[in-house]
Amino acid sequence: MSKTILAIDIGSTKICAIIAEMANDGVLSITGAGISKAQGLRRGSITNIEQASRSIKAALDDAKRISGSDAKRAVVSISGAYTKSVNSSGIVNIQNKEVNFKEIERVMQTALYNANIPHEYEILHALPYNFKVDDQNYIEDPLGMNASRLEVDVHIITTQKSSLNNLRKAINSTGIEIDSVVLSSYASSIAVLNDDEKELGVAVIDMGGSTCNIAIHSGNSLRYNDFLAVGSNHITSDLSMALHTPIGSADQVKLTYGSLLNSSNDLIELPVIGDDNNKQEVSLTVVRNVIYARVEETLMILAQFIENSGLKDKLGAGVVLTGGFSQLEGLRDLAVATFGSLPVRLAKPREMDGLFENLRSPEYSSAIGLLLYTINDYTNYEIDINKRVRHHSQQIAEPVEPINLAGDLAIPAVELGKDEQPQKMIELAKKKKKDEKDPNKQGGLSGFWNWATQLF
Repeated sequence: MSKTILAIDIGSTKICAIIAEMANDGVLSITGAGISKAQGLRRGSITNIEQASRSIKAALDDAKRISGSDAKRAVVSISGAYTKSVNSSGIVNIQNKEVNFKEIERVMQTALYNANIPHEYEILHALPYNFKVDDQNYIEDPLGMNASRLEVDVHIITTQKSSLNNLRKAINSTGIEIDSVVLSSYASSIAVLNDDEKELGVAVIDMGGSTCNIAIHSGNSLRYNDFLAVGSNHITSDLSMALHTPIGSADQVKLTYGSLLNSSNDLIELPVIGDDNNKQEVSLTVVRNVIYARVEETLMILAQFIENSGLKDKLGAGVVLTGGFSQLEGLRDLAVATFGSLPVRLAKPREMDGLFENLRSPEYSSAIGLLLYTINDYTNYEIDINKRVRHHSQQIAEPVEPINLAGDLAIPAVELGKDEQPQKMIELAKKKKKDEKDPNKQGGLSGFWNWATQLF
């Protein structure tokens, strides 16, 4: 029996809803899709719940009408705008000397417990990037191995609870329940990367309308993620200010003449802001220079992100660019010059059954990645937002109870009998020396005088 899957990508400029059917063999086939302009969002985060809900519902209605299905649950993307990441580690002893799924689950939960996560943040993903069995390091999958001790290093991605709750309200008001929430850059990497690139090490940059999200994979695991609040819409703003033309006209110039390659000196006519009756002539060289300056600055900041990650030397597969911004003509050549020795590839989402022609564009990588995430297409192990431990080749485990993180070091409590009373601690400062006399017990006139002075 097939299963209906609904994915909702909350982008900075658009909302994309895709419905697919999953067959018994796990093969996905897209049956419907809907796209609407994003309203009530800024940098991928909800700023107006009512407006955002209307945008989401518009995309949902289109997708349901095409698909003919009435999905009620969805996997949803979230921007990296308000996320924070931290690395942590955990260690447990293996009692039966063989690593099973419960032991892996326990060591990952231990790593979560050891992490210093602010109270106002909630765990989005916990992704292990290094398992250590006894003294053997960098174990890809410890399941079934003989060991007396298991260690793990994890990359934990957290998001602000307020931002997450606003997203839930906007989704729920459309009649949809959220099954899972996935970081948008993580979803994009699922859609565009192959196994060789993950193994060699690669940086995926999803370049959107208002944001650029970066995720670095090394050793087939997500090791680093970051966010830049710059996108193709900033090119539109730059053109509008530089050419003194309305935003709509500037956006049309970007779409029609936007290029980083050498342009001609041809002139184009543009309206002037605040004066609809007059036109101005602008050289395409000026347009190209404005675009080039913004894109070069953006790529330089992203290159600095890669440097700061400390993983640049491990990017054997280089950089993969995706997202709508990546379609700008000449972007790859400028990226190669900016990122130095790293190879650069422009990527589209992978093919699947029923993939509509318009969904083959790089701007839909995150939406396609959400669908693939639902069929366990992610790293070997993961703790998701529902605190469930996922394994790429197994069914999703049920939420686990918090473990005793004191582990084998815990000191067993001693139960007292009915007639036994707990011992009181002795305050040594109050213990009197043996040779010190109590003034209250002193006799004669000295004792009487002390007693009288205390009364008066």
